Amino acid sequence: MHIGLFFGSFNPIHVGHMILANYMASFTDLQQVWFVVSPQNPLKQKSTLLDQNQRLHMVNLAIGDYPHFKSSNIEFGLSKPSYTIHTLAHLKEKYPNHRFSLIMGEDNLESFPKWKNFEQILKNHQLYIYPRPHSNPGELKHHPSVILTNAPLIDLSSTMIRNAIKEKKDVSCFVPSSVWKYLEEMNFYK
Repeated sequence: MHIGLFFGSFNPIHVGHMILANYMASFTDLQQVWFVVSPQNPLKQKSTLLDQNQRLHMVNLAIGDYPHFKSSNIEFGLSKPSYTIHTLAHLKEKYPNHRFSLIMGEDNLESFPKWKNFEQILKNHQLYIYPRPHSNPGELKHHPSVILTNAPLIDLSSTMIRNAIKEKKDVSCFVPSSVWKYLEEMNFYK
């Protein structure tokens, strides 16, 4: 099975994530999209993150019974900070019959050469790239392992949602309704 790995903090997961995952599962050759919840992104500050299990719970609420979506906590048991190259090696060992590709935004492709062992990732995996506002994919867009998709351009971020909640703005339509209900119950980001 060809799996698209959608890595993220998902702090919180929002409709933009869902739209992109749905696009990848429906309009590319990816058969499933796994939302890989990152405990700690080496390029992000840890203090802004909700607990990893709460973020995983929100992902599970969001994906519900979508048949082509799955959540993954694979990185929870790996050493911190999480490096994609280690996660990919672990997944390949655990699921030898699956083929894994990465799903990422153009903005991440721009900084991809800063990733640990990025050349090895490109050698062994494809990158499915979705457009991001005001980003330049750089020279890597010409690499044979890079697939630029026509996914919808979504200008929505978890940071914007967290800030809006803090400012008491109604962003209930920006996240799946089950996630919004959980955010309200738990008083997150207020």
